[in-house]
Amino acid sequence: MSQNATCKHSAMESTYLPRAGKIVDARKFTDKEINYRFELPDGGIEYTAGQFMEVSIFGVGEAPISICSAPGKRKDLEMCVRNVGDVSRHIHGLKVGDSVGLRGPFGNGFDMNSVAGKDLLFVAGGLGLAPCRSFILAALNERKKFGKVTILYGTRSPKDLLFTDDLKAWAKLTDANFQMTVDRGDETWKGNTGVITTLFRKIGKVDPANTAAFIIGPPIMFKFAVLEALAMGLRKTNIICSLERRMKCGMGKCGHCQIRNVYVCQDGPIFNYAEVMRLREGI
Repeated sequence: MSQNATCKHSAMESTYLPRAGKIVDARKFTDKEINYRFELPDGGIEYTAGQFMEVSIFGVGEAPISICSAPGKRKDLEMCVRNVGDVSRHIHGLKVGDSVGLRGPFGNGFDMNSVAGKDLLFVAGGLGLAPCRSFILAALNERKKFGKVTILYGTRSPKDLLFTDDLKAWAKLTDANFQMTVDRGDETWKGNTGVITTLFRKIGKVDPANTAAFIIGPPIMFKFAVLEALAMGLRKTNIICSLERRMKCGMGKCGHCQIRNVYVCQDGPIFNYAEVMRLREGI
């Protein structure tokens, strides 16, 4: 077998065959969401913000799940898993020390260097905070590389909040503006109440020509958050989103994520809004 053929065969093996990822930490956020940290004993992994992994349970199946830890080359990674199907239900039944199969990383991801020098606006709704967290951590870890950093987060109720330790830490930042809201408060809630778009009134003046927005959340939130960003004058190419909700196999084989001639799992899941406008059925 030639060297080229050997390399191609090895690349296919690494794509098709899962490797073991051991659970080293599991933190329950809500009744539906648990954040897992997986350790990779075979040399680690390198990924960019916005990429995802295929997580498998032997005898059950696999599911695509976004990486929510800071990007780079690491020996571990984090994924926030919502219990919505057979695979995620079985993952929720695992404990620290158990292992899953991991394939990836998949997807185009996003090079944060491409927005160096720009002001950054992060808008995350619900579980959208999980993939958005990778972008946020990338920006905060290299804070001097960017201009103003604004983080907006909204969810249904106080009991649905994710990454509460991060939220407390971001609220204390002096070099970033963090705003949070819930659709419906309770007797213990002392913060903002209302949909996430109400937070746009609290962020002050925006330089539209020099701002990149990352908007990730459910379709209805994305629609209205984009309208707010466009009303501020942001360029369509500087509004970044994720269409990960459509994905399945991660390799463009099952066709589940195909929109016209685009395979979201390979051509995305990260797109700018100018691209999304040509993929109307993607949202």
